[in-house]
Amino acid sequence: MATFPFVICGVPFDQVTMDESVAIVQKMIASKRSHHIVTANVDFLVQSLHDEDLHRIFLDANLLLCDGTPLVWASRLLGNPLPERVAGSDLVPRLIQLAEKKKYRIFLLGGSSEANSAAVENLKREHPKLIIAGHYAPPFAPLPEMNHQEICDRIREAKPDLLLVSFGCPKQEKWIAMHYQSLGVPVVIGVGAVIDFVAQRVKRAPVWMQQSGTEWLFRLAQEPRRLFRRYAVDLYCFGFAMMLEQWHNLTKTTPQRLQMHGPVTETHEQWQKIHLPSRLDSNAIIDNAAFWHKLGERHCLLNLEGVEVIDGVGMGLLVRLHQRLKQQGHLLMLYRPSEAITLSLKQKRLHGHFVVVNNEQEAAEIVKNHQRSYELPASVSPELN
Repeated sequence: MATFPFVICGVPFDQVTMDESVAIVQKMIASKRSHHIVTANVDFLVQSLHDEDLHRIFLDANLLLCDGTPLVWASRLLGNPLPERVAGSDLVPRLIQLAEKKKYRIFLLGGSSEANSAAVENLKREHPKLIIAGHYAPPFAPLPEMNHQEICDRIREAKPDLLLVSFGCPKQEKWIAMHYQSLGVPVVIGVGAVIDFVAQRVKRAPVWMQQSGTEWLFRLAQEPRRLFRRYAVDLYCFGFAMMLEQWHNLTKTTPQRLQMHGPVTETHEQWQKIHLPSRLDSNAIIDNAAFWHKLGERHCLLNLEGVEVIDGVGMGLLVRLHQRLKQQGHLLMLYRPSEAITLSLKQKRLHGHFVVVNNEQEAAEIVKNHQRSYELPASVSPELN
C-alpha cells in the first residue's frame, strides 16, 4: 500500500479511497494468497474497546476500511484526515462489477436463507455474466455452535476468489479470523447487512444522507427498537474515547529541539537495528516512505528511546510493520521505548501488541526462542499471507 494506517482509538484505518480499495482487492486476488478485509464503522470501533479478541483481529486485518462518516470527521479532528468513507455497502457493488468483468468467482455466505437466495437471484438478473461459485445461509447459531466443517467444505469445493460473509459484527470478523487462512480464498470480507441490501429486503438511505453522514438516522427510523440502544451506547463510548484521545494530543509536550534526520540502520547478524530521530509522525514517515516500505526481510530492532513525538500515523506504521514482519516469519521488537511512546501505546491500547526489550541480550534470547518455535518439519512449508 502507498500509505500507512492512521490509528483512531487503537484501530488502524487504512488511508485509501474507494478506487484505491478496489485496486488493492484486485491485486490481492491476483496474488492467490489469503487476505482478510474489514469495513469498520463506529459500532465496530466501540465493540473493540471492550473486546480484546476483536481488537486484535482488527490489528491483524490485511485492509481495514473506514465505513463511517463520523470516523472521517474524527480523523480530521485528530489532524490526519482519512481521504473518504469506504462503506461496505458501496464497496460490494463495485467488487461485483469487477468480478463480472474479470471473471472472478464469488461466494455469498450468511444472511437468512430467503435473503441469501433473493440476493443471488437479483445478482444473476443484474449481472448475467457474474460467476456465483456458491452461496449458503447456515442455520443461525452462536459462533461456537456453528457447523464450521460443513461451511468450510462448501467454500473450498466452490473455490471462490471473493467470499462475502454476512454474519454481523463481531461474529463475522471472528469467523473469518478463524478460517480465512485455511480456505484458500484470496479475499474474504465481512459485509454485514449488504446481502439484505442486495436482496432488497432492507432499503439504503438516500444518497444525500449517505454523503452527509446521517445514514444512521435512516437506519434508526427503519429499526428503532433494535438500533436505538446500540446507537446511544456507541455515541457515548465513541464520544468519550475521542475526548480522551484529543485531550491526550493536546497535553503532549512538543520538544523545542527535534532531530530532523531520517532512520539510521545498524546491521547485526541476527537483526537490523533501526535508530529513529525525535519524530515518528506523518511528515517524518512520508519523508522516508521508501525506507519503511522496503523493510521486512529480517528481524527488526526498532530503537525508540529518542522518540519524543508520535502521532496516529506513527502508530499505524508500527502496526503495519509488525504485521508485515510477522507474515514473513520475523519479529518486530521495540527497543527501549521512550516515555512518549509508552504513554501513546497505552492510550491507544497497543501496549500488549508489541514485543518490548530493554537490551540486546534480551532481544537475542527472544529471537532464539522464536526460531525454535518457528521450525517446521522438512516436509512442511509455512504458508505466508
